[in-house]
Parts: sequence; structure tokens; C-alpha cells
Amino acid sequence: MTVLTGSPPRHGIGEAARRSGFSMDTLRYYEKIGLLVDIARTSTGQRCFSDADLGWLRMLRCLRDTGMPVAEMQRFTQLCRAGDHTVPERVALLERHNARVEEHLRDLREKQAGIAAKIAHYRGLSA
Repeated sequence: MTVLTGSPPRHGIGEAARRSGFSMDTLRYYEKIGLLVDIARTSTGQRCFSDADLGWLRMLRCLRDTGMPVAEMQRFTQLCRAGDHTVPERVALLERHNARVEEHLRDLREKQAGIAAKIAHYRGLSA
């Protein structure tokens, strides 16, 4: 844990929550399970999020919003922290996730087509 002395926090947990769309409880949980690491603290123990931390939160938000399981998010975090030699494994993990996202989008498009067909049917009845 990094302790900041003499300088105000760049972004408190409330601001980080607002900017990331995660709740403060989620940010605390993510820190507890290792998705957020080395979050600086003030001398009074308050979390201080850097711009880099906020950038990482944007990545986590993207992964979560596209359905990546927490366990995979943890693995991705571990790989990122381990260094550049893990880039091929990171790429593979993200490619697998991207394929699942693409499949989900195809499924949604098919279902959307069904909805559009039903709308057209009902419009035809009222014409």
C-alpha cells in the first residue's frame, strides 16, 4: 500500500465510483479480490485513485459489461501485472472473450429480427 503524505488525493473513492460506474462497495471488493492493486492511501487511510487507476477501471468496466466472469478478470489482471512476457496469453484470453461477445451479439441480432417481424405483423393488422 502506498501512503500519500502532503498531497491531496487525486480521486477519492466516490469520484472513482462516479467515473467508473462501479459502486464504492464494488471498488472495495475489487481491491479485496485483486482486480485493483496498489491503490494509494492518504495518511488517514482513504483510497486515492490515480488517472492510471481510472484507466484500469475503464478496462474492468468494459470486461464486466461484456460478460467476462470475475475469475477471468482476475486472471487477466494477474497476467497484466506479471509483465510483457504474458502478452500472448492476454491476447488469447481477450480473443476467447471477444468470440463469446460476438456470439452473444449474433444471438441478440436474431432475436431482434424476431421482434422486428412481430412489429411488422402487428402493423399489418392495423393497416
